[in-house]
Amino acid sequence: MSKLLVSATGLAAAAALTIGATGPQAASPTTLQPAGHSFSAQLTGKATFVAGSTTMTCTVSASVPTTGANNKVPAAPANHNDAGPVAAPINPPTFSGCTTSIVGVSVTVTANATNGAWTLSAQNGAPATGGFTIPKGGVVLKTSGFASCTITASPGGPTAVNGTWTNGAPSSLAISAAPVPATVTGGFLCPTGNQSATFTATYRITDTTDASQQITVTG
Repeated sequence: MSKLLVSATGLAAAAALTIGATGPQAASPTTLQPAGHSFSAQLTGKATFVAGSTTMTCTVSASVPTTGANNKVPAAPANHNDAGPVAAPINPPTFSGCTTSIVGVSVTVTANATNGAWTLSAQNGAPATGGFTIPKGGVVLKTSGFASCTITASPGGPTAVNGTWTNGAPSSLAISAAPVPATVTGGFLCPTGNQSATFTATYRITDTTDASQQITVTG
């Protein structure tokens, strides 16, 4: 059972429309474009959370623009950084269609911006990198059924979940086995205390201002 809950922790972490194993490279200039355009980040395929021999899979996840400044490429000249990544605040992603590999245990996942903003960042390079920053406590998972536990991702402060950015139509962000810290509380069946897991998923980054254009990372 403890392995299952650690796996759930991985989900929280990710959610994080969770950047993978590679971090941003601060040396290269980066431009995120088109400046001022809104974008969505939507899961393609499945998001997989793994801890030990336990796997949890979600089929739906997205961060989409609403009103306000979130999910927008910064206006020029803020969409360019001479020596590092470009970041944009995003709405907390949603997760649904989640199942576990343990019979009798279900999970709900809620992302929030209570203690800070979620961000998406991109860094030009070979390859280009990108990812999400989860704010402190930015994802909360609650299991039910055989065990009732609460898993809080990124409990000590912001966590970067990094991956590889590929320009395309649309562009994509691929996260592979990204580690995320978490804290578990609950009853005697819960593996309480500090935990960690890994997250793997690919998100399409789509221009929602002009469907004929793409969100791209250049120098």
